[in-house]
Amino acid sequence: MIKTTHNFAQILPIAITDNPEPVRTNYILIDYENVQPDSLTGLDAEHFKVLLFVGASQAKLTFEVAEAMQRLGPLAQYVKIAGNGSNALDFHIAFYIGHLSATDPTGYFHIISKDTGFDPLIQHLKAKKVSVLRSKAVDDIPLLRAANSTSLPEKVGVAVANLKQRGASKPRTVKTLSSTISSLFRKQLQEEELAGLVAELQRLGYVIVHDNRVSYALPDTAT
Repeated sequence: MIKTTHNFAQILPIAITDNPEPVRTNYILIDYENVQPDSLTGLDAEHFKVLLFVGASQAKLTFEVAEAMQRLGPLAQYVKIAGNGSNALDFHIAFYIGHLSATDPTGYFHIISKDTGFDPLIQHLKAKKVSVLRSKAVDDIPLLRAANSTSLPEKVGVAVANLKQRGASKPRTVKTLSSTISSLFRKQLQEEELAGLVAELQRLGYVIVHDNRVSYALPDTAT
């Protein structure tokens, strides 16, 4: 049995690294009552902060998760819910997103849960210009999918998913589109790879370029 403790002072606020070219902090809020991840692989970078929300009646964690949390050190924290109740854990996640978004307005918040009850909250937060997304598993986080994609079709899928999430804020010039895709793939793409990916988006008809201006016809979306 692995006991968890909830120290409010240790969790809020979470420090943000000051870099010359800062990468926004991605907060991973895991609903452990709903999703028990096999691992936290890929979250061991400074721009990730992991908060694992554990239900009041949950007395055990898997060894793999406990080991991963320990390995992340100050980048990870447990949040043990104080009492039982319908949606008690969900309310805790909502509170932490509200507090952290006030502390770090540029942060991106990833709720890891299969619970669609979060979706109205997410819609409201997005209307308030808070960057938030729900994923059913840690591996579905767009940044991790981007890092793990190897083939051109995989990269196209990741880029399309990211562009769809941007709504009306999609890049409108070739330069900003290229920069956006480069950042999505953590600036790991070679120049020819990046150009090839943009060209493939054009070939598939998802991106339309006219006089260096970009418009989109993404799957299930046309703007």
